[in-house]
Amino acid sequence: MKRTDWILVLLVVVLAAAPLFLARSAEFNGADAEAESAVTEIRPDYQPWFSPIFEPPSGEIESLIFAVQAAIGVGVLAYFFGYRHGLRQRQQQGDKDK
Repeated sequence: MKRTDWILVLLVVVLAAAPLFLARSAEFNGADAEAESAVTEIRPDYQPWFSPIFEPPSGEIESLIFAVQAAIGVGVLAYFFGYRHGLRQRQQQGDKDK
């Protein structure tokens, strides 16, 4: 890898880790929890239209399901970009052969 690549990787790691060290006592809630608290603050009598079909038994299981979902999405995207890259390389190789 080039020096610039390593600098960018280091910058991403620092940006991802900085909140963990700078805000040690902060709660890192998800957007769903923040939205729920905002809605109940505005309208305490609000009743949801429906309830979840599946409620994970714990926060760890919920995080695991989210991580698996994200990994599947990343796999699909990586396959798509890899496939397109391979097509482009094959096309460029065909153009060189002519």
